[in-house]
Amino acid sequence: MSLFSDFIDLIYPRPCAACYAPLYSSENSICTLCKYKLPQTGFCTEPDNPVFKTFWGRANIKAATAYYLFQKGSKVQRLVHQLKYKGRKDVGIEVGRVMGIELSHAAGFNKINTIVPVPLHRTRQNQRGYNQAEVLSQGISLGYQNAQNKKPSLVCNNILYRSAKTFTQTKKGRFARWENMTGVFKINPKFNTRSLIHNQILLVDDVITTGSTLDACANTLLQIPNITVSIAAMAYACK
Repeated sequence: MSLFSDFIDLIYPRPCAACYAPLYSSENSICTLCKYKLPQTGFCTEPDNPVFKTFWGRANIKAATAYYLFQKGSKVQRLVHQLKYKGRKDVGIEVGRVMGIELSHAAGFNKINTIVPVPLHRTRQNQRGYNQAEVLSQGISLGYQNAQNKKPSLVCNNILYRSAKTFTQTKKGRFARWENMTGVFKINPKFNTRSLIHNQILLVDDVITTGSTLDACANTLLQIPNITVSIAAMAYACK
């Protein structure tokens, strides 16, 4: 079977989502070299890391981290682009799985029992066909399951909803981004929030820049009594 897989990969090579080199049959989405060389932050083991500091005075979260450092033109940007715009859900599953394994051993993240992806507006999700944060969340859940050998944390995509379609944040400054997200996220009135009492929630997004989207989501979730919220993203756009 391995020889057959190698033959198929030779005829129809699967490209690494980061460097586009052909993948070996044993590799998933990202080649081994990129997995070692892509700039990982290691923030999940640093309580007062730059991502956590982003939310100081803005949201009463327990912990925050991002897996990669994001820079324009980098291989990490390619990964995000492949996941977000090119239909490469496999990238989100694989990166999320590795993230989940790492988070399962880190204080502030090792007791997570509910994972909440940042929601897209229904119009945008219909256009894209999926929510990249939800795909990443599914991978993180698998990572927790692999590392802790237990039932995976529940991915809940129906706690929050996006009540308004916002314009792109890419060219907005910090205050404009915050203003753009004010009042955008709501708690689904059909969801039984009492089921979340004493839960530790992991809020997930693809990229953190100013944190305005996650800030708005976290503060909406924190309206639910007796929960804690931690934050994890695939990448952090460092200044």
